[in-house]
Amino acid sequence: MPYGLYISAEGAQAQSQRLDVIANNLANVDTVGFKRQLAIFQARFAEAIEQGEIQPGTGEIEDVGGGVLFRETKTDFSPGQLKRTGLPTDLAIDGDGFFLVGKGDETFLTRAGNFVVNSAGELVTPSGYHLLDENSAPVQLNLSGDAWHVTADGALQQSGAKQYLALVRPEELQRLRPEGENLFSLEQGTPLLPATRRSVQAGFLEQSGVRPVTEMMNLIEASRAYETNVKLIQNQDHMLGELVNRVLRQ
Repeated sequence: MPYGLYISAEGAQAQSQRLDVIANNLANVDTVGFKRQLAIFQARFAEAIEQGEIQPGTGEIEDVGGGVLFRETKTDFSPGQLKRTGLPTDLAIDGDGFFLVGKGDETFLTRAGNFVVNSAGELVTPSGYHLLDENSAPVQLNLSGDAWHVTADGALQQSGAKQYLALVRPEELQRLRPEGENLFSLEQGTPLLPATRRSVQAGFLEQSGVRPVTEMMNLIEASRAYETNVKLIQNQDHMLGELVNRVLRQ
């Protein structure tokens, strides 16, 4: 089978995976605190080089491009714009850090601050996961007590008492793994942010990091690249068929 057919097929597969990433970004354009995903490609060596038969850079006929390979998906942790809502349960981190939430026996990180108060007076995510304090306990309100608010240094203040929220800032953001539901995995030993480095805006929400116009341009680009690779596959298949027919007629 022609080598170019393999290259075109791999190129089509890579662009198909990129389309999936872009589609997921566009689906979350209105998701609070969502971080867009980036499809990372890598130029692939020719098969002879990968098999160790020749060294790259020789200029020989085997030293040709090996197409493109879908390497991985990375997260763009650039902060989104803050939108004022006026709701006391809506919280936004201005700068570094993540909220710590509890899902069963596990803890996760999130930038989405669209919390609600459940029937037990606890601040939870829309999915019911607890917002945790610096002692890894659910943040608890006194529903029959005085008015409450969240201070700029990330503390729930009510009746003169403060309960600091757990805000963490991992040293290497790219080591965080998306776990779905706008959550990221938590590395053990991740330190809490000190009060002097916290900046929480109550009554605000961080918007999605997806830029619709940019993603639509990427979608068009990836779609055209996919279609081009598919046409190349069809053309090479047609040429191969014609060649076989000519040989058989002889």
